[in-house]
Amino acid sequence: MQITNTQKLIISIISTVGLGSLGGIFTIAEIPTWYAGLNKPSFNPPNWIFGPMWTTLYVLMGISFYLIWKRPISLERSLAIRLFIIQFILNFCWSILFFSMHQIGWAFAEIITMWVFILLTIIQFRKLSPTAAALLIPYLLWVSFASILNGSIWQLN
Repeated sequence: MQITNTQKLIISIISTVGLGSLGGIFTIAEIPTWYAGLNKPSFNPPNWIFGPMWTTLYVLMGISFYLIWKRPISLERSLAIRLFIIQFILNFCWSILFFSMHQIGWAFAEIITMWVFILLTIIQFRKLSPTAAALLIPYLLWVSFASILNGSIWQLN
């Protein structure tokens, strides 16, 4: 059975939003307790912004992934998909490191690695679909900000 492009789009969005939201399991309980007790920089955004921001970014990531997945099978597409999966795994693991394990320094090292893999993903996606690459730019920008925030929290604590 062949998966249609419409099905690929739905699977891509549901998967990225669903798996991305799964990281929230490691986050939610820590916000009013451990995270609330941390020293944070003046530019720390209000907690309510993170949910809508990440949901939006996961939807954009899903659409971006779909634009690559629907392309004909090729070595370039396979590399693009592998890079996307690596950065997505790193994204998921960051929540565990930072919120569940309280390893702020290791989370900072991990988010920098994730940032590199997001950039590599964008570069590879651009070869196949400039639109797919452009859809990941807000994600890269948010992770850039999150990296600075993570590093600042590490420094302050």
